[in-house]
Amino acid sequence: MNTKQFHRRVWAMVLLLALMVTGMGAALYDLQINNGDEYYAQTQKKIAENQAVPAARGQILDRNGQVLVSNKVVYQVTLDLKLMGDDRNAILLDLVNIARDEGVEWADSLPISRTAPFQFETSLPYYTIVRDEDYNASKRLTYLGRFAVQQKWVDDPTLDPAPEEEPPAPQEPSLMDKIKSFIKGGSKPAPKQSKTPKPLLDAEGLLGKLCASYGIAGEGAVDVKEAQKTGETVPTLNIGSMSKTDARALAGILYELYLRSTGVYQANEYVFAQDVDIDFISRVKEHSLTGVIIEATTVRQYHTQYAAHLLGRVAQMNKDEWEYYKTVDVDGDGVADYQMNSVVGKEGVEKAFESYLRGSPGVRSVERNTKGQIVSETWLSKPEPGGNVLLTLDIGLQAYVENLLADAVPKLKSEKKEGAACVVLDVQTADVLAAASYPTFDLANYGQELTEKGDDPLKPFLNRAFQGAYPPGSTFKMVTAVAGLEEDIITPTTQIRDEGRYTYYTADGPQCWIYRQYRSTHGLVNVSKAIEVSCNYFFFDVGRQLGIDRLMDYASRFGLAQKTGIELEERIGVMASPEYTESHGQTWYDGNTLSVAIGQESSQFTPLQLANYIATLVNGGTRHAAHMLKEVKSSDFSKVLYDYQPQVLGTIEIEDQNLNAVKAGMLALTKGSLSSSFGDLPFQVGAKTGSAQTGIQSDSHAVFVCFAPYDDPEIAVAMAVEHGGSGSELANMAADVLGYYFSSQETREELPAENTLIR
Repeated sequence: MNTKQFHRRVWAMVLLLALMVTGMGAALYDLQINNGDEYYAQTQKKIAENQAVPAARGQILDRNGQVLVSNKVVYQVTLDLKLMGDDRNAILLDLVNIARDEGVEWADSLPISRTAPFQFETSLPYYTIVRDEDYNASKRLTYLGRFAVQQKWVDDPTLDPAPEEEPPAPQEPSLMDKIKSFIKGGSKPAPKQSKTPKPLLDAEGLLGKLCASYGIAGEGAVDVKEAQKTGETVPTLNIGSMSKTDARALAGILYELYLRSTGVYQANEYVFAQDVDIDFISRVKEHSLTGVIIEATTVRQYHTQYAAHLLGRVAQMNKDEWEYYKTVDVDGDGVADYQMNSVVGKEGVEKAFESYLRGSPGVRSVERNTKGQIVSETWLSKPEPGGNVLLTLDIGLQAYVENLLADAVPKLKSEKKEGAACVVLDVQTADVLAAASYPTFDLANYGQELTEKGDDPLKPFLNRAFQGAYPPGSTFKMVTAVAGLEEDIITPTTQIRDEGRYTYYTADGPQCWIYRQYRSTHGLVNVSKAIEVSCNYFFFDVGRQLGIDRLMDYASRFGLAQKTGIELEERIGVMASPEYTESHGQTWYDGNTLSVAIGQESSQFTPLQLANYIATLVNGGTRHAAHMLKEVKSSDFSKVLYDYQPQVLGTIEIEDQNLNAVKAGMLALTKGSLSSSFGDLPFQVGAKTGSAQTGIQSDSHAVFVCFAPYDDPEIAVAMAVEHGGSGSELANMAADVLGYYFSSQETREELPAENTLIR
């Protein structure tokens, strides 16, 4: 390279550097001198806040490790109206149009059709009709009703109207009224009018009120002239005219925001849309919509359509729950980690095991610009995910039982059949293997299901397995039998002659079922035979000799009308007693004990209690706490945080010969009149039917309990069908449950264990 060429290159480099330095200097001058004040002002408008970041919620798994509920990351859209200012309606309308273009559905519970002509989407928009346990009807305000009453647009429609009266006759004004009228320049004071209740607005009228209230002047949505005539103020808008459909969309969004901000809906944050895709996010970003915030969050993902009543759901806590949760110390450090908008378990497993599932939230410092966009964030503490909860539930068995109820219950002979439940318990530990309630619902679409089925008279959201209480009918007779045997009222060989009608107290005393139906009797029967043929006469006599106090004592020992220990919400039920009868304004007679002894009178127990009662009976008298928690593992499954140990709630001393006599009667039933249901099973079963009368015979609740295998009991099953007729009609369903359980157990045992070679 010659010297001349070298110098040219050096000068070229110098010139390039000079240009770069000059450009940088010009940019800095423009930033700091020309626009320095503007950029400084923008930095001062950054909004800094500390946010509580929820931890990833733990997974829920069944006893075999199958994932039932987990999490998935989604993007959600929330709104901050404070940042929108006077441009609120224009920004929301832009957001709605983007959502329409991208096919995104947004949250809108305003029960008015989305397009004109506007109509209510329900026949009772302002109130619903609810009924108590005695079927007495009353009115309850809907969310829209509470909103309209608060705004004083309508009078409360749930209040009893005043009795209709003739309008008062005009009264002659008093002398003082005449003087006041003369002073004011009036002629004659008008007579006082009685206040008439405001009529309920139709959909068009209510929408007009909403639009006027929110400053929406959509074409035809508000009659401005009519509003001015009546003295109503119609706000002016800073946006152009819009269609009725657009006005309805804006009113729906602002209505949702209002419900949450005032506590009518008892939720704190309005999520405009959830699980939005990248195309929608890109469109929103392009439009730079102030106050429209898109952030990643986690939501529960359901890997099963079953066990909806058991798993429960999560949602933001309401104001009533806040008082409780702000005192809950999850970490054991003496400080409650819950914020006002924390997501918590609402029902079922999600609520019962909240402390294990929730984890520890983190805290981050976030800076936003004036449009609500995050410009920087710093973690002050990172969230720690919750533990994974393993349940006692066998989801395969649960699915089978739910499908069985859904298929078989509608086919029962009774025309009045309604809901049903089935519980399957481990006899030795009281593990809840399955607890099905019919009808059920789709937990993954809870909001839509609640809207569609909330007023269903069959109450699909009721967990009948734990909260439905039914008269036990003849399934109670084993309690009477054990009490009579253990109290030496009878022995396994004692025989009592069935004479059809029990006349100890009165000549027209209660009848045995066989005498009532066929004018026949069972003749001489011992306790085993009495259980097999369900002889009422036998148990009338034993119950009378025992007395109500001893019957109540033994029922309590078996856990009937007692807490079972289950972690989810349960109903205690009722054990018939003089005190209970008298508390309802009725008189107790000694003869009432006869009805109690055969499972009638006022006794009501849950299917869970009945299953645990049978488990306690056939395991020899040990009553374990029913439970659904098997184990809790760390978020990465590396550690066992909690391992459930069986808990004994009580014991009953039952002599072997007495227990065998009772079980023998239950076995004879499945080998006799129910042999068509159980005869094909490769094991023996003990069972008892029950028909709990609620009026006429065809209106009876059907109840059925059983256990298997007979020689070495593993599981106990209890079933109930509301107004299902005879308990014997449930025998086929119970046999199917037992058959599935034991066949699936054999199949599972044949599967290779984890980390083993398959040969």
